[in-house]
Amino acid sequence: MVVKSIAINAYQNAMDLRRKSVDSTVSKSLRKAPAPTEEFSSTLKNSLTKVNDMQAEKKMMIEDFASGKKQNVHELMITMQKAGLAMSMTTAVRSKVMSAYQELMKMPF
Repeated sequence: MVVKSIAINAYQNAMDLRRKSVDSTVSKSLRKAPAPTEEFSSTLKNSLTKVNDMQAEKKMMIEDFASGKKQNVHELMITMQKAGLAMSMTTAVRSKVMSAYQELMKMPF
């Protein structure tokens, strides 16, 4: 019976250690929410700048291809697709923001 009580004590000690570890992890995660890395306005501005840069690069590559400076059609097509997709995503986000704004304006206060 001595072996059984030692095993039970060891099990209880292990469970206590685990419970303390879980409690400390949970309490650390519940203490304070992390501060946002960037504000929404700066994130939006950076995204719009990237989309604008992609559009400018697309325009430059089209001009280079048309003038004969570059002959790589694959790079041109990839750049055009990236710029088009970025513009489509920007338009979709704009539409969602506008519809959310319109919904807010409909709310009575």
